[in-house]
Amino acid sequence: MNNTLLPSIRSFPAQPLARRSLLAALAASPALPALAQFRVEVSGVGLTQLPIALVPFKGEDASPQKISEIVKADLERSGQFRGVDASGQSMDENARPDLTLWRQRTADSLVAGSVTRLADGRYDVRFRLWDVVRGQDLGGQSYTVPQADLRLASHRIADYVYEKLTGEKGIFSTRLAYVTRAGGRYTLWVADADGENAQAALASPEPIISPVWSPNGGQLAYVSFESRKPVVYVHSVATGQRRLVANFKGSNSAPAWSPDGGTLAVTLSRDGGSQLFTIPAGGGEPRRLTQSSAIDTEPTYSADGGTIYFVSDRGGSPQIYKMSAGGGNPTRVTFSGSYNISPSVSPDGRWLAYITRTGGAFKLQVMELSSGTVTSLTDTSADENPSFAPNSKLIVYATQLQGREALMTTTLDGKIKARLAGKAGDIREPDWGPFQKQ
Repeated sequence: MNNTLLPSIRSFPAQPLARRSLLAALAASPALPALAQFRVEVSGVGLTQLPIALVPFKGEDASPQKISEIVKADLERSGQFRGVDASGQSMDENARPDLTLWRQRTADSLVAGSVTRLADGRYDVRFRLWDVVRGQDLGGQSYTVPQADLRLASHRIADYVYEKLTGEKGIFSTRLAYVTRAGGRYTLWVADADGENAQAALASPEPIISPVWSPNGGQLAYVSFESRKPVVYVHSVATGQRRLVANFKGSNSAPAWSPDGGTLAVTLSRDGGSQLFTIPAGGGEPRRLTQSSAIDTEPTYSADGGTIYFVSDRGGSPQIYKMSAGGGNPTRVTFSGSYNISPSVSPDGRWLAYITRTGGAFKLQVMELSSGTVTSLTDTSADENPSFAPNSKLIVYATQLQGREALMTTTLDGKIKARLAGKAGDIREPDWGPFQKQ
């Protein structure tokens, strides 16, 4: 093992470059069409899925987006809901449903609504949610949006339904960041939580890796190789403007935001080796956190900002450790397996997701931090870069399915998975953004 790169997470024919933490980069793969559409394919069965009927919204046949279908896909992907057949039914948010009919169809809840194109070209989207079992009107909302925001309105409807029926905040109007490589060109994308509506934030002939959302969702930190070495930028999603944050001697990589957004933890080799530092998010002089002859990399903060988890080979092989965010003596966290990398801590502080190598396969694991209990979530063998949804209920990760790159989400028990990616392309480095301000 050399002093600047941990072994590649996969064996690629291309030169080793740093991944989210100097772990190996995007290499030659089938090209991704520039604006490939994603299909959500949900698989698996949960134990406590709530049966819900989504009646086709009145007027959605003439709408560019099928609102009811988007809402249904969101809810099913969460693992908490099971769609009930609503074919042959017609109603909108003003209709009083025949609850006997929907009970016969085994629905516990019902959503109906309408979408109307206004004279100014915008769309009026309305909906209402019903508790079929109790016969209660659970309320509804209306949105007046431009055509480009019809999907966002759909996701907000799904958020409303999810919160009303589970008591927890929905994550469907949040965003993902990820990187693609297509024919030697690297693109950083920002997309909806279902992978659709992807917008290019940055494109470059040189690798872009390690995108990570700021706590307020307004910025992305990432590593670019534009200057033929890894340097860290912070990029405004709204304006496209960016600033150089870390460009010191050697390698600058693996940025991670503190929960208050004021600090970035990074991996620097400016003093030799790969060590952890913190640096003001606006730039400035780094402060060294670790003092070891080992490779220390992949920092990530706990939700309360008090702890940094990271990867180190100080024990002879890559394992996950934790220490105070201000530095100090690290404590080892992972003990199952000889190779554990890519830590991600859930926003509620209960879970640690990471990648373990077992017999040449790279598999997504989740650990309950209070007990140390570890669960393997996948049957794939090339998983990488897990990232929690902001409500801590789902994990997005990159993997290979049938030899092709894919973005997947999974519930924490591994029972419900959804494929977000299309059938071709090199898609990597997903990071799930925070809750969006309404």
